[in-house]
Amino acid sequence: MRIKLHHTKYIARRVTRDLINCDFVEVRKTKEEITQEIERILLEDMDKEHDLDEKVADILEEQESEIEFLNADYRQLFWMTKKRMANEFGVILNNEDRFSDIAHSILDYLWEEDYIHYTCSDNQVKNVIFTSIDEFLKGFEKADEVVFEKIKHYKRKLIPGTDEYDIVYNRLYEEELIKRGLM
Repeated sequence: MRIKLHHTKYIARRVTRDLINCDFVEVRKTKEEITQEIERILLEDMDKEHDLDEKVADILEEQESEIEFLNADYRQLFWMTKKRMANEFGVILNNEDRFSDIAHSILDYLWEEDYIHYTCSDNQVKNVIFTSIDEFLKGFEKADEVVFEKIKHYKRKLIPGTDEYDIVYNRLYEEELIKRGLM
């Protein structure tokens, strides 16, 4: 599953929590400082993909009349173009490889900036970070389904996209993540 913008703060908190609870990691900064840097790294990765998506959309927009003439599938063309240009933008499209790369980036930054120290191999700490991201995203799907079901059965009808809906969704979502141990 792809990381979405609203996931970043939750993933950052989860990774921080898992690092703090790790026996072989010594934390040298506050929980908030670590969480903030992890979230920044996640957002930078998402920005790279967003830039790629915009470039692909621009390219396809320039070819719009030809795409329509050939009756080509826009989504398929988008994906093929994105796949071809991914390396140029430094975007990894395979989720497992991408999460591994993000975990390395987080580990490198936290180590180099003296946020953490550890007495084991880099790979062991990277695996803690990778597992945090992966488990969160797997749990997210299930939590998201539960929240949508709860909102669907609310006494008053909530309309998706409204402020009231967003407030209720976020509150229920956080409760569900805490219940599942994802936060």
